[in-house]
Amino acid sequence: MVASGREIGLLYAAAVAQGLALVTFPAASAVFTDPNGFAFSSTQYGTMFLPQFVMAILASSLAPKLAARRGLKAVLLVGLVADLASMAVLAASALMTGTAIAFPIICLATAALGFGFGATVTALNSLSEAFFPERPDRAVLTVNALLGVGTALAPLFVAVLSGLGLWWALPVLMVLCLGLILVLLVRQPLQAGVPGETRSTSQTKEHLPGRFWLYGGAVLLYGILETISGNWGTLYLSQERGVPVHEASYALTAFWVAVTLGRVIVAGLASHVSPRVIYQALPVLLALAFGAAASAHSGWSGILAFGLLGLACSALLPLSLSFAGSEFPRLTATTAGGLLALYQIGYGIAAFGVGPLQEMAGVSLGRIFQAGIVIAIALTVAAFLIARRNSSARA
Repeated sequence: MVASGREIGLLYAAAVAQGLALVTFPAASAVFTDPNGFAFSSTQYGTMFLPQFVMAILASSLAPKLAARRGLKAVLLVGLVADLASMAVLAASALMTGTAIAFPIICLATAALGFGFGATVTALNSLSEAFFPERPDRAVLTVNALLGVGTALAPLFVAVLSGLGLWWALPVLMVLCLGLILVLLVRQPLQAGVPGETRSTSQTKEHLPGRFWLYGGAVLLYGILETISGNWGTLYLSQERGVPVHEASYALTAFWVAVTLGRVIVAGLASHVSPRVIYQALPVLLALAFGAAASAHSGWSGILAFGLLGLACSALLPLSLSFAGSEFPRLTATTAGGLLALYQIGYGIAAFGVGPLQEMAGVSLGRIFQAGIVIAIALTVAAFLIARRNSSARA
């Protein structure tokens, strides 16, 4: 299926909007934990992401079935509507700071965001592969690079707007942007088949190859590592390393900017260097980056360490999705949905689990970043096993 330039442009706009929405919550971590703001504890801050990962898993699991019945366009539209609802609730929560209802309202917003993320990203990755079948690796990297553009902009916008006392302006703008994208997308055909997935969900799951779970383990570990960096980095630098909050926000910006640039660089290198070689190298770099982050004691060292973390994280998830799609071509939407669900489980482990570890077990965030080195080594092993697959293997 050949897509029009307008369809591709709207997909790319949706990817940027999804990235912005996804990182708005962790980018505003200082607002949520500020005694003069929402005044959430570390456990509450971590817990507020629990609905997000539960709903993301649900959406990722339901997306293949909805795609088989209604098409990928329906999956994308449902996801973006959920994103819009999340941003609307977040904007409204600004009127409830310091009240008892604030925490459940924020949890409602993160739940909607999780569902939106699971559905939207499943559709975006599947559509990009379907529209560019001759170069799926580059197509998936491109759409994920644009997701990265949004994730890179969110902490910068929040830092600037928070300084003006207007942090809530970002979700308001997001509601307007998502509404415009939805109106324009409804008019586009976005027709792409979901090959080999007209069977029932139970039948499809029964035929998932054993190697799928190797990919699943890799993206789960990746989800843990990305979330430690993206959700807890600002609090780690500001609370434990004494870095000013605005500099800690710049470190988070550096992380997401590097994620984006890394995806662009890898997409450009794909025609000169085997993506599988890059895939094997990135977890090694990630282990080194976590070592640098665990040793950071200043704003500049934090910015450099988190930039390195972002570069190392950049292409691991999109390449995992692309490799799985190529290895199991008849199960594209199922593998994408399943892998994103496992990624979200990793996200949930790190987002929800770190707070209780801090408050109940007395584990510092510095120790958590040191543990990231060990997890990155495990990811390195999984990446080498995935990259060594027989090139003729197919689902």
